[in-house]
Amino acid sequence: MAYVRTVRTASGATAVQIVYSNRRGSRTMDHIGSAHDEAELEALKAVANQRLAAGQGELDLGLDVVGSSGAPLPIVASRMGHLWDALCRAYDAVGLATATGGDPVFRALVLARIIEPTSKRDTPRVLDEVGADPVAYRTIERRLSTYATEPFRRGLAAACAAHTGLGPASLVLYDVTTLYFETDQGDGFRESGYSKERRLEPQITVGLLTDAAGFPLMIEAFEGNKAETTTMLPVIKAFMAAHRLRDVTVVADAGMISEANRKAIEAEGLSFILGMKIPDIPYAVVDWRRKHPGDEPDDGQIFTQPWPAGPTDQRRDQVIYYQYKADRARRTLRGIDEQVAKAEKAVAGKTPIKRNRFVQLTGADKSVNRTLEAKARALAGFKGYSTNIDNPTPEFVLQAYNRLLNIEKSFRMSKSDLAARPIYHHKRESIDAHLTIVFAALAVTRHVEERTGWSIRRFVRTTRRYRTIQIRAGEQILTAEDPLPTDLRTALALIV
Repeated sequence: MAYVRTVRTASGATAVQIVYSNRRGSRTMDHIGSAHDEAELEALKAVANQRLAAGQGELDLGLDVVGSSGAPLPIVASRMGHLWDALCRAYDAVGLATATGGDPVFRALVLARIIEPTSKRDTPRVLDEVGADPVAYRTIERRLSTYATEPFRRGLAAACAAHTGLGPASLVLYDVTTLYFETDQGDGFRESGYSKERRLEPQITVGLLTDAAGFPLMIEAFEGNKAETTTMLPVIKAFMAAHRLRDVTVVADAGMISEANRKAIEAEGLSFILGMKIPDIPYAVVDWRRKHPGDEPDDGQIFTQPWPAGPTDQRRDQVIYYQYKADRARRTLRGIDEQVAKAEKAVAGKTPIKRNRFVQLTGADKSVNRTLEAKARALAGFKGYSTNIDNPTPEFVLQAYNRLLNIEKSFRMSKSDLAARPIYHHKRESIDAHLTIVFAALAVTRHVEERTGWSIRRFVRTTRRYRTIQIRAGEQILTAEDPLPTDLRTALALIV
């Protein structure tokens, strides 16, 4: 027969052993381990009982008692502790806990969206799987109206600005995107318009303001049919007023800048670095080609063209930089060749006339516009950048403009990693609340990525596998977890 016994050792510990004996009086012992407290003792007894029961067939009479010999130990709690705690630390580090007055519902909505983007109705299920404090859907519904209010949203924007250390003349990036809705009818806010995703459904236009690294500072929603160029100045002015900034340096793409926008920016006294379209061959380029006939500019060569303000101009002095890139020229010239070839076929009557800028119509006569072709080829490879900051250097201006890739990354993260689209809300208040949650989740996400060097997708996918388990062994509750790999342990330690 075999049984489990406990023996007090000389060191004061309690040894747990399995004793095997027979009728002749001989015995053998299997030492399981030594316990130094009640929790360890119960755990060792449970291991010993399970080892005794190993390999023994059992007749299931439905009479298993928890904790009895051979019965599995019950799990009383399971939690994604490492993931949830790390995201909570990032949430606090950005300043969102202070900005929201410690609102636990908003925290739960933001962090649940990072872990598994889903609907508000499904969020309680995500929280339950994480092992976080539960939040009822009715509570979420009641709180959404608060998250849509201007004071609440401005509080989040202030926390993000403080986190980035934004100050006068800081670089801010601005861009817009569109978010569509699963509906066929517009309502004045959700309206069909120019879609960056080439969709026909009603949409809204979303303007995002970030710092130079792409960290979100403010988000605003506009009517879906509102022109992109009219969204920038209201967002920047509201942000500056909220944070009492006298000047910031706005960085935006050429598509965001109309002539009216440029004049409005100048009228507000703002500094800017703007991409610009090149309607005509710049004088600086013409002059260089005259001095270097038959040559092409070096890859990356920059041409500088000052544009001083006149006595009656209500603006600052500006400088325009034109940069030539060989790869850009190659791609542009290939497109010109294709369009000219199509224009020649259309003029010859071999194909129907379609939209083609190189086809020139004069009454009933058709011809290829060779003047426009020559101009397009002369501009191939060039991109313009204008600025009104004092004493700029070409390197600073181009580096600042290239930072627009950071805001594009933020938009991609909000749409993919945080599933900002499609939006199933239909009231303006609920839509604003949804964007507020996505904005806060984006801030936490960017902080995690900046601190760890991991993408948020990799961080969540890796960390969620390591759960903290609580097991009942007799009267004791034992905590168990898998050991963390070194790279994950290092990444978690960096999130402060």
